[in-house]
Amino acid sequence: MKGNSQMKKNRMISTVMLTVCIICLLAGCGSSNTDGSKSARGSTGEVVVLAAASLTDACGELEKTYEARHEGVDLLFSFAGSGALQAQIEEGTKADLFFSADVKQMDALRDEGLVDEGSIVNLLENKLVMVVPAGGGADLTSFEDAATDKVSMIGIGEPESVPAGKYAMEVFDYLGIADEVTAKANYGSDVRTVLSWVEEGVVDCGVVYQTDAISTDKVRIVAMAPEGSMRRVIYPAGIVKAGENPEAAGELLTFLGSDEAMSVFEKYGFAEAQ
Repeated sequence: MKGNSQMKKNRMISTVMLTVCIICLLAGCGSSNTDGSKSARGSTGEVVVLAAASLTDACGELEKTYEARHEGVDLLFSFAGSGALQAQIEEGTKADLFFSADVKQMDALRDEGLVDEGSIVNLLENKLVMVVPAGGGADLTSFEDAATDKVSMIGIGEPESVPAGKYAMEVFDYLGIADEVTAKANYGSDVRTVLSWVEEGVVDCGVVYQTDAISTDKVRIVAMAPEGSMRRVIYPAGIVKAGENPEAAGELLTFLGSDEAMSVFEKYGFAEAQ
């Protein structure tokens, strides 16, 4: 009886050890993708990112790269004007990460205690430009031209909610032509809306970011905002305190600031914030 008991005990130990080995082997196999590269380990689940509309193309590419390397992570991007996104967070819209096109909106959410102050990082810088339809606007060469009879309608982002619109009005104020421009302005809900108006010839010209202008062959840049006429266009990102997946949001934020991600942003015309 004693011998049988010992044999059963040995078989039980062997079974446990075999099970542990199988689990370890499966874990090892699961850490590789079909192309043989190892998957990144970390938090999983949905990460909701509210991002400025001008980030649409760059973040679209980065989303695919990140999800391919992080099994179990699902990035859900929502793009709009930064002011509108700020309002959504204030109203309790589900969000884990906020990526703004202006520090103003981020600062407001920080002061309201809605974004983790310690997580905020200035990631990118952009430039403001005036564009015309690719086949027109040959006689427009400067921001000052917006106040002349060369332009009957200009597309600008809504200054109260769209950073690109706020920056544009800073330039026109600096040039002393804000009133003239306002009289012929058509305001868009985000910078991509303004870009589409120029592409379609709905307006004679529009003020957008350099990154938007180079994303299409349907518009042409005719002028850069004059040096010293506006604040720097800085893009900060930060973790929303009410988010449901702060760890995964933090890992994504780290990736967005990496050299690899920065090379993608630069491809789309952004510069690293200094």
